[in-house]
Order: sequence, then C-alpha cells, then structure tokens
Amino acid sequence: MHATERESLILAAMEPAGFVSYRALEAQLAASPATIRRDLARMVEAGLIARVHGGAKRVERDEGADNHPLHLAGTPFDLAITLNLAKKQAIGRAAAALVTPGEGIMMDGGTTTFQMCPHLDGLDCQVLTNSLHIVSALLGQPGTRLLVPSGSVFREQNIILAPAGEDSMPRFHAPKLFMGAAAVGPQGVMQADVILVAAERRLIDRAEQVILMVDSSKFASSSGAIVCGLDEVDVLVTDAGISPAMAEAVTAAGVRLVVAG
Repeated sequence: MHATERESLILAAMEPAGFVSYRALEAQLAASPATIRRDLARMVEAGLIARVHGGAKRVERDEGADNHPLHLAGTPFDLAITLNLAKKQAIGRAAAALVTPGEGIMMDGGTTTFQMCPHLDGLDCQVLTNSLHIVSALLGQPGTRLLVPSGSVFREQNIILAPAGEDSMPRFHAPKLFMGAAAVGPQGVMQADVILVAAERRLIDRAEQVILMVDSSKFASSSGAIVCGLDEVDVLVTDAGISPAMAEAVTAAGVRLVVAG
C-alpha cells in the first residue's frame, strides 16, 4: 500500500469523531508502527492532522484562511526559470526525445520539465500536468491534448495541488512521468515542501516509467522531504556536470543515465 493510500485511510478513520487512536490505525493499516508514525509526521507537517495523546485528530481549518494566498517552500518559478537555463533547455530537448508520438504522458510542474514543451509540438500527445505554465505553453499546439487535476493554485510556481490524501487526478493512464526535483542524492529524490511530495507520489503511483529531469546543480544539495528512492526512478536526464560519484550511484541503483549535450 502506498503512502497516499494510507493517508486517505487515516483521514477516513477519523470520521465522524475527528479522532483515531494509534491502536486503531495499527489494526486497520497493513503497515508497521514505524511506517504509521512516519505517515502521521508527514500529515502533521502538511497541516492535515494534529498529534494528540493516544492518537491523532483532524485539524479544523479556519474558514478565513482560504482568503489568504497559498505558498510553497522553494524558489518561485519566475526566478527559477532564469537559473541554469541553457542546461535546462538541453535537458528538456533530450527528455522530449524519449516521448513516443501519440502517447499519453504526465508532466510535473517545474522549470526543467517546462523546457520540454517546444519539442512536443507535432507529436500529438495527450498530456496530464499540474502546471499552468506548461498548459499555457502547450495551448498553441493543435495536436496536443491537455488534462489538469483539480485543487488549489499555488501562485509562485503556478501549479495546481490538492491536499494530501485527496485524489484529484482524472482517470488517465500514462506510461511515462516526467518530473523535476529540488535536490537529488544517494538517499533519493527530494522536494522542499511536503505538499509537493504528496502530489508527486500520486503521479509516481500512476506511472509505468519515472523520468527524472534535473540539472547538475541539484546534486550539490541533498536535503529536503524525500519523494522516492533512486530505485523508483527509471531514467535520469541531466547535464555533463554530474559528478562521477553521483553518476555511479545512479547507475548502481538501476537508473538509465542520459546526459544532455
């Protein structure tokens, strides 16, 4: 059972009382106590629940809070798009070369996945994306069909995200997921915000092939919330700045390494 499925079950177990005990969760979930504790810690960070003596309770939202802008940790899109641009453009071109004409793909929001857009023109693909920037870039391609999930718009990154535990994705099968990351290290793929982690896990769980797109600066920092281990990545597309040690760790995990020119 994946983490997002367990989160949904944890939230469901809190209805109608708004509380669930640790003992009840251990009985209902096919997971170890350590895994349940990690799930609860992640949901606390996301603001979905609060830990209380003997269990956890649902957090009651302040109705006025929805009037305030939603924010994510990390660099805003308009600033990030200017960083390492030439490398990201080369990575986007190399990643688009992995797309088969006419297939369905998923594209996670980000400044590196955004660079795929010009190279998808004429491939007549169906694209599921949570990025309004990507939607805007693909709207001018008559043969590209677009799907978006439901959720709230986070303005800095201009992406659509739903709360953890909520399935907001259309019924759509896509063999390939193209995604970015805030950092990558031997311990796995990381993001700066737990809300992004939950959203990307939903995409990963739907994909047959996970294609990670990061420039080599993302290997310098290896801190953040872990999205997945390297063993869940099928292809890594990066630039020639990747260190020999990191390249060895990637290939040792069974990941196909593509170095963009």
